[in-house]
Amino acid sequence: MNGKFMGFIPVIAALALTSCTPTRVDPAVPLPSVKDWQHGQDAEAISSQAVLASWWRGFRDPVLDKLIAEAMTANQDLRIAKARVQEAQQIVTVTESALYPSVDFNVEGGRQKTINRVFGITGPNGTNLVAPAGNAFTGGLAARWEIDLFGGRHLDAEAANAQAAGIHENEHAVRVGLLAQVATNYLELRGVQTRTRILEDIIASEQERLRVIRALHKAGLARDGDVARQETLLHVTQAGLSALTAEADTLIHRLGVLSGKPPASLRDRLLSAASLPEAAPKLPRLMPAALLEQRPDLRVAKTQVEAMAASLGAARTDLYPKLVLSVSGGFGALAIGGFPALAEGVYGLGAGLTAPIFNAGRIQAQITAADARLEQAAANYEKTFLTAMEDVENAYVQYRSITTRRDELLRAEIEAEKSRREADALFRRGVANLLQVLDAQHAKLQIGDERARAETGLAVAMVSLYRAFGGGWQEEAVLVSRASTD
Repeated sequence: MNGKFMGFIPVIAALALTSCTPTRVDPAVPLPSVKDWQHGQDAEAISSQAVLASWWRGFRDPVLDKLIAEAMTANQDLRIAKARVQEAQQIVTVTESALYPSVDFNVEGGRQKTINRVFGITGPNGTNLVAPAGNAFTGGLAARWEIDLFGGRHLDAEAANAQAAGIHENEHAVRVGLLAQVATNYLELRGVQTRTRILEDIIASEQERLRVIRALHKAGLARDGDVARQETLLHVTQAGLSALTAEADTLIHRLGVLSGKPPASLRDRLLSAASLPEAAPKLPRLMPAALLEQRPDLRVAKTQVEAMAASLGAARTDLYPKLVLSVSGGFGALAIGGFPALAEGVYGLGAGLTAPIFNAGRIQAQITAADARLEQAAANYEKTFLTAMEDVENAYVQYRSITTRRDELLRAEIEAEKSRREADALFRRGVANLLQVLDAQHAKLQIGDERARAETGLAVAMVSLYRAFGGGWQEEAVLVSRASTD
């Protein structure tokens, strides 16, 4: 009989390795079909993944490049995300271990004496009654294997792998967000520093204008209200300069923390005034369908659907029977007094089949709950896709709007410069007074301040576009691809 049982083991093992999954659920989710963007038709299509992967290099700013490199190395959020990836990989190993047999080894030893049982031992002086005492040892191996006949264990492993993939994609999402934050804060800092220099020139112009008005007032050619208005304007501008100084400090602190350093650690490096980068990345354009491959948050949402679909299939397998094989083998030894030790080998084979009959609705409730989780994941996937498209459209709208504003300000600045030159020429000929010259100069500086705002907004809008397309996380893939072709 044992031989017959042993003959079934290879058959059962083959069934386990080729287990069917009648409960598998299709994770496909239909998404809205959008062929192109409403506001991005004239943008330049991204020609390679490398452009999207390292978009910030389009600004051609070594300081920005170094800040991003430091953040990619030391940022705490990114370190946390990487640690979570490692944790998820180990959880996959734990889950997949259920697909294989478990083997345990045990050994026991001890001394025992039986007080309610005696033996008669005959010797030279007759028969003596003794209670036996001896040493006992046992040891052996025990194996247990739940055969995955209906694929439940495989589906559990699929769910764990999908969850791990989602956590890896979340690391990519953290990377994309970190890149955008560093670039945005840096560009805003350079914009603030540019505006600070302009505001200092405006203050100098207003101080000169106040000096002239006071001289006119002393000569009886200006009223008290003229002096008061100019003093008010000067104080307001000086207050604006103070606000810009505080904003610059705040941005430097933010960049320090994003780089994994104390807030003020970058102060000496970044406090020296610098202008906005003159170069900028190309205006990007990807088809809406490409977002599914490029945006990490969409890839996270997709893996959640896959994980929930696998979990639903695994929950359904609880309706089917479960087959468990067990094998054990070992030895035992007993030595009593001076008698020869008794030893023997033992083994055991077994198989158990269990099937659910009554569980008060527990299994069906678990299946219904798993189905609801899948529905949530599918709805979240669709919502994430719509939100991603909204991000892109809004980023295009913002970029177009700021571009138009910047262009108008450029034209206004040209006209203001013409007006300043004309006022200066008239002043030299004695036709215009100094106040008219100062007014023209002040107007040009004010427009320059607004243009600096627009230039900063335009650079930040470009960052928002690349973030909306999920740019930045692909750099690792590009580096790996280059290494494989070298």
